[in-house]
Amino acid sequence: MSHTFIFYCILAILIGDFLLSTVLNYLNAKKFRDPVPEDVEDVYNTEEYEKSQDYKLTNYKFGIVTSTFSLVLIIGFLIFGGFGYVDNLVRDWTNNQILQALLFFGIIMIGSDFLGTPLSYYQTFVIEEKFGFNNTTKSTFILDKIKSWLMTIVIGGVILSLVIWFYQWSGKNFWVYTWILVALFTVFMNLFYSKLIVPLFNKQEPLERGSLKQKIESYASNVGFELNNIFVINGSKRSTKANAYFSGFGKEKRVTLYDTLVNDLEEDEIVAVLAHEIGHYKKNHIVFNLVTSILLTGLMLFILSIFINNPSISLAVGVDQPSFHAALIGFGILYSPISEITGLIMNHFSRKFEYQADDFAKNTFAAAPLVTSLKKLSKNSLSNLTPHRAYVFVHYSHPPLIERIRNLKA
Repeated sequence: MSHTFIFYCILAILIGDFLLSTVLNYLNAKKFRDPVPEDVEDVYNTEEYEKSQDYKLTNYKFGIVTSTFSLVLIIGFLIFGGFGYVDNLVRDWTNNQILQALLFFGIIMIGSDFLGTPLSYYQTFVIEEKFGFNNTTKSTFILDKIKSWLMTIVIGGVILSLVIWFYQWSGKNFWVYTWILVALFTVFMNLFYSKLIVPLFNKQEPLERGSLKQKIESYASNVGFELNNIFVINGSKRSTKANAYFSGFGKEKRVTLYDTLVNDLEEDEIVAVLAHEIGHYKKNHIVFNLVTSILLTGLMLFILSIFINNPSISLAVGVDQPSFHAALIGFGILYSPISEITGLIMNHFSRKFEYQADDFAKNTFAAAPLVTSLKKLSKNSLSNLTPHRAYVFVHYSHPPLIERIRNLKA
């Protein structure tokens, strides 16, 4: 395969993905003005629904700007030799392949994020501020950026260095060692993310003794779920939107509640939300997602090992001297259609799992408080009550609110 053919394949994938996303977003936006379905008509009053519609429309228009900017940026980089320029730059600095790769991706990552910062700033301090969601201060915004960069440089740098070392040491078999490394890292992060990473950005405190904690512990005991770690995170530091999540497994499993969730919901509603999260654990959804993620990573790395030595991939992205890091850029784009397909499959299972977790909460606690909690959370985040079915199929990891409520009432 010639590098010219691969170059046009890369362009076709980038433009095709942009057009597909644009069409789906357009179809979804056409549904913004639909009347509220009967099952959820009590979520918004007229004024709140108009606010919700305005919020969705504003984000839709802003999404057109951001996606167009991203497409123009990467195509411009490809056509005008941006990747080749960065590659030549790092080769002038060092002959070490690992250092070349680290500098290459470091420059591209920080440069891309720097160019995208004004858009991120506008999203946070104009759009989210306008609709009453933003609590992020400018200092927090800047610190979050710096912390994210440092984490990416340290963690990403170590992993990338090891991957290239595996490649130098074992040739095409590098994918096996990389797969083991990524699998161990994935399991480690699932176990300790909340303990090691979250505290860098947010404060977490154990849920205080009181009626809420008693109700949670009583429910967990009734369903045979050992729960020693219940934390409240200061999510209100950045946004008024509420959330809760379950992380880890074994002795490291913990439930984390956003302080906004604790403030917005009644105690029975909070227990119902946690019953849903415990349902994911009881139904082995967390293990399924973990194992599937590791298997899909193995598939990607195996395919990468087949193409990584093809110099045409490096040449296709404008790099004259073929290298591991340049081929990785080209492969990442070429693999994206497969990633989209696996994403569709995973979203299908995820939506199915949400129904199962809802059923678990309904059967072991109660349906009514979960219904009211879902309605409140949807209202407080101005979520879309009438999404287009095609948009749901491609992008939604959770079923739309109306479908979850109908399932809970069945």
